[in-house]
Amino acid sequence: MEQEAYRHVPYDIDVEQALLGAILADNRAMERASALIKPEHFYDPLHGRIFETMSHMIERGGVVVTPLTLHATMKSDPGVIETGGQAYFDALRGAAPAIPNVRDYANILADLHVRRSLIRIGEDIVNTAYDAPTEKSSKDQIAEAEKALYAVAETNKYGEGAMDFHEALRRAVENAEKAHARGGRISGVTSGFTDIDSLLGGLQPSDLLILAGRPGMGKTALGTNMAFHAARTWVADMEAGAEFPRGAPVLFFSLEMAAQQLSARILAEQTEIEMWKIRNGKFSESEWEKFVLTMQDLSALPLFIDDSGGISIAQIAARARRMKREKNIGLIIIDYLQLVEPSRRHDNRVQEITEVTKGLKTLAKELNVPVLALSQLSRGVDARDDKRPVLSDLRESGSIEQDADVVMFVYREEYYLKSREPEPGSADHAKWLEKCERAHRRAEVLVEKHRHGATNKIDLYFDDRFTRFSNLVQEN
Repeated sequence: MEQEAYRHVPYDIDVEQALLGAILADNRAMERASALIKPEHFYDPLHGRIFETMSHMIERGGVVVTPLTLHATMKSDPGVIETGGQAYFDALRGAAPAIPNVRDYANILADLHVRRSLIRIGEDIVNTAYDAPTEKSSKDQIAEAEKALYAVAETNKYGEGAMDFHEALRRAVENAEKAHARGGRISGVTSGFTDIDSLLGGLQPSDLLILAGRPGMGKTALGTNMAFHAARTWVADMEAGAEFPRGAPVLFFSLEMAAQQLSARILAEQTEIEMWKIRNGKFSESEWEKFVLTMQDLSALPLFIDDSGGISIAQIAARARRMKREKNIGLIIIDYLQLVEPSRRHDNRVQEITEVTKGLKTLAKELNVPVLALSQLSRGVDARDDKRPVLSDLRESGSIEQDADVVMFVYREEYYLKSREPEPGSADHAKWLEKCERAHRRAEVLVEKHRHGATNKIDLYFDDRFTRFSNLVQEN
């Protein structure tokens, strides 16, 4: 059997006509249809124009859309003239099934539109790869392709529409049931830190959480600790047969640090072998044995590290979707926000950061997972006497504060005290020593914004030898 010389793009004229006919038969059907599709979802351009015209007529009100009134509005349209004018609208009205299912028709058309879009993107990828100018690298082509796919995915969400209150209540009760099944502790993904989980109820699905701080405060260490705790807790709960595991598989975008460096931090934390020994290979025989055994134990953790540099928000979204589908990731961590590239260049950096934060919030809602983004702070913090960060320190960083559901700052007074030692023997020096003793290996997580609840200051223990944060009460 000979292979077809070509294949037709996917479309269904009969469904398009049936949908338009259903609206002509009962104008109330437009409300259900327009919640799911737009004029561009139609393959036939004339059908798209008819749908758009009917939508405008119904929105304005005052006239019932019938074949007669529709023809009066569109009689000068070349497509209408070509197809026979009012006779075509009468035929559409006659094509309406006795019991039309408008939602099904609209879903079919939306799906066919997505498939045509994918075909067009695929053709563009092939043609660009063959004909791309020398100044367009393969990396640029991949970024453009991922951006186009991201746009299709965003467009495909058009049909979700509003959720009725019954469904919203059902989901709220479901979350409460999960929290109850976990012993009344948390409903989200565990951070591994008791007081943070207690305040936030865990890292909540669809939330964008910001963890900000000046360099040296331990943002990456805290983010890495949270990633490890979530992955380890998920494994433990799954092995125990928990109905609602507290942890989750984690996707960690490490834009500043290589994957092996990040994994070395986790090994240092778990083996309690200092980082300098791991970097230089200065192990005793017992430490080496502990190192290898711990590495074998941790290798099965569902913690996935993407250390691609210069990655864009569109690429992050595309890779996160793939990992959600393949590995069912339940937590995304970005280290750090200012290193994420926007999908396109803007006039200033504030606009670019705004695009990134809005993209991360959209991704959190789309995948229904918490997204934790680490963020740098400006040097203005260091110029103040009290160096604890506040929300106003984010004001020049685009819409971070506006888009985030939770904003946390990590602060270690010990870091600043070390560089401000008074004259030895002075009264100020004695006070400084007292402050140093109180601040030794202490850290504060300042929850300054919490869209769903209270804010607070949380004290943690920080062991710089192993880059490890932990619950303060467990270390006393």
